[in-house]
Amino acid sequence: MVQKIRENIRVAVIFGPGNRVEPVWFDWRRRKHTVREITYSWRERRGEETIFHFAVSDGAGLFELAYNAESQLWALMAVEGG
Repeated sequence: MVQKIRENIRVAVIFGPGNRVEPVWFDWRRRKHTVREITYSWRERRGEETIFHFAVSDGAGLFELAYNAESQLWALMAVEGG
């Protein structure tokens, strides 16, 4: 079952050429989750803001991370398992 979270979190990320963004790990509830796989990613526009979404797995759960390019904040949007 998917649980909506919507909490700001700390994320280690690699920024590559173009608009490439790759989350490496994130902290949630005092636990470090290493991103083992990015299963899907997409981009959304909210007015002037661009939000990058990532469905990632740490091997135990599936998480939706979102990066707001305007505010430069990361949020954990949803969790399944984990």
